[in-house]
Amino acid sequence: MWQYIVAMLAVPALLVGWLLIQQIGRNFARSHPELGAFREEGGGCGKSCGCKGGSCQRKT
Repeated sequence: MWQYIVAMLAVPALLVGWLLIQQIGRNFARSHPELGAFREEGGGCGKSCGCKGGSCQRKT
């Protein structure tokens, strides 16, 4: 029984933790523009843009 309770608490805690880490990254990028823009997960070439040879044919 306690395993279910731990799982029910751990999954949302991990999600909230990941969202906080992303927000910290965005805030850091905003305060340090000389380092470049914040790259979102999956935002680069190779996910769904029809990437061939390192250049995207179409961006979604």
